[in-house]
Amino acid sequence: MRAVHKWGAFEVEFNSKTSHADPFRTVTLNCVFKAPSGRTLLARGFWDEGSTWRVRFMPDEIGVWTYATACSNRDDRGLHNQTGSFKTMPYEGDNPLYVHGPLRLSGNRRYLIHTDGTPFFWLADTAWHGAIKSTLNEWNAYLKVREEQGFTAVQFVTTHWRGGPLDSHGEKAYEGKDRIQSLNVAFFKRLDPKFPALNEHGLVAAPVLLWAAAIDIDPGRTLAEEDATQLAQYLTARYGAYVLVWILGGDGRYTGEDTDRWRRIGRGVFPDKNRHPVAMHLCGKHWILPEFQHEEWLDIIGYQSGHGVDEDTLKWLCQGPPSRDWLLEPARPIINLEPNYEAHLAYHIHTPITPHQVRRATCWSLLTAPTAGVSYGTNGVWSWARKPEVPINHPHVGVAQPWRKTIKLPGVEAVCSIKKVFSEMPWWTLLPDQSLLAEQPGLQNIERFVVAARTEDRKAAVLYAPQEQEIDLSLTSLQGPLEVTWINPTTGEKTTRRQVNAGSASMKPPEPGDWILILASSLAEKLQKKEAP
Repeated sequence: MRAVHKWGAFEVEFNSKTSHADPFRTVTLNCVFKAPSGRTLLARGFWDEGSTWRVRFMPDEIGVWTYATACSNRDDRGLHNQTGSFKTMPYEGDNPLYVHGPLRLSGNRRYLIHTDGTPFFWLADTAWHGAIKSTLNEWNAYLKVREEQGFTAVQFVTTHWRGGPLDSHGEKAYEGKDRIQSLNVAFFKRLDPKFPALNEHGLVAAPVLLWAAAIDIDPGRTLAEEDATQLAQYLTARYGAYVLVWILGGDGRYTGEDTDRWRRIGRGVFPDKNRHPVAMHLCGKHWILPEFQHEEWLDIIGYQSGHGVDEDTLKWLCQGPPSRDWLLEPARPIINLEPNYEAHLAYHIHTPITPHQVRRATCWSLLTAPTAGVSYGTNGVWSWARKPEVPINHPHVGVAQPWRKTIKLPGVEAVCSIKKVFSEMPWWTLLPDQSLLAEQPGLQNIERFVVAARTEDRKAAVLYAPQEQEIDLSLTSLQGPLEVTWINPTTGEKTTRRQVNAGSASMKPPEPGDWILILASSLAEKLQKKEAP
C-alpha cells in the first residue's frame, strides 16, 4: 500500500477511456477521500495532458484512507467511480510545516497559526517571476538561502504576466486573450516541482493565481470572468495539496465595475471553508473596499505600500487605512505584501531605496496594525534577473542586478534580524497603541513618525523610532516598573539601559540611526515565553 506522511502530498493518476475534445473546459473530476475517522473530504482533479488526469490531496489523519472518484462524464470508465486506498504515516523530522501543520486563522482572526495552534510569523520574500523563470537547480539554491536567512514564505506568480510574458522555455501558460483557447500543460509541469521544493525548505508557498495589473497581458484583467474563474480553479486543484496561502488577485485595484466581478470569482474559486487561507494583493496605496469586508472566502487583507518614500506615501502607511481598518469586523490579518523594495528606484526621486528605508517600512508595517508579519522584496530577485537589466514592462524601477547578487543585500539581514526580535516575544498579542506617546514626533515631519504597540496584557510595549530623536512617552496604561531595552534593527544587538515606572518618561536612542524600543515589566520572562494563547 502506498504511504505518505501526515500533511504531505498524496498523488494518484487516472487515465481517461473516452476522448474529450476540450478536457480543460468540459470535464470535471472530483475525488472523495474518507479518513480513518470516517470524515470525508473532497479534492478536485485536474487534466494533465492527453488522457492523463491527476488528483493531489493533503491527508490530515494518520491511518488508512480510501477514495472514490466522480466524473462529470459518467461513461468514462477511466475517470468515473475509480477507487483506491493509501496509508498516512506520522511525520518524522523537524520541518515546521509538517511538525505543526498547514496554516489557518487564529481564534481572534488577527494572525496566522499552524493547525496545532502554533503562531506563524509571516516573513515572505517576493520572487514574483522566480518560480516561472528559474531552473529547478536555481530555485533550490534560492530557497536554501532564504531558509537559512529565516524567511517563512515566498510570493510568486503562476502564469504569464506583466513582468514575464513567457517562461524559461519561451512559452505562455495558455493561448488566447479573453478566452482560453488552449491550456499549455507543459508550462505547469515545469512549475510543479517548485511547490514541494518550497515546503521541503520549510517555506510556505504564496502563489498569485490571477495577476491583474496590465489590461492587455495579465489574466486577471484580460480573461472573461468565466475563464478567469476556471483557470484559478485549475491552479487550486493542481497545487492545493501543498502548504500555502493563496493570493487570488495580484497588483489589482478591484474597484468600480471590477468589484462584483472579483467577488464572484472569489466565491467561485473558494466555495469551501475547508481550504488554505486566501489573500488579495493590491496595487500601491490602494485598499480593499468595504464591499469585500464580509466575503467569507477572503481571509487576509494584503496591501502594498509600494515603492515611494515621499511624504504622501509614508503618511498612507503610518496614518492611512492599515492603521485604522484593523478595527473593522470581522477581523483579518493585515499584512504589507509589498513595502519598499531594496535597490528599487523610489518613485518621484528616482534614487535606489536604501536599507534604512526598507527597515523603516518593515517596522512601520509590523506595528501600525496588529502584528501578523510583513514581506520583503528586492530588485533582481522579484524579476529573476540573470544579468544587469531593466525588468520587462517596468522601465521606472531601475537596473536590476542578478538575483544571485541581490539575494544577500544588506536589507535582508536587517529584516531577518527584525523577525528574530519579534519571535523572542509574544508578538501575536501586540495591538497598536499610539496613546503610549505623549507627543507624536511625526506630526510635523512624517519621517520622524514613531509607531507604538503593546501586548494585550499591558505588560510590554514595542516602539520603533526611524531616527535618533527624543521620545516623550505616556506609560500609564502599562504595568510597571518597566525595563528599557533598545535594539538595533540592523544587527539585533540589544542595549538595556534602565528601569522606568509607569507614567511619563522621555527617552532617546543610545546612538544615531533607527531603533526598536522594548518596554517590559519582566523582560526576561516575556522574551522566553512563546506559548500561543
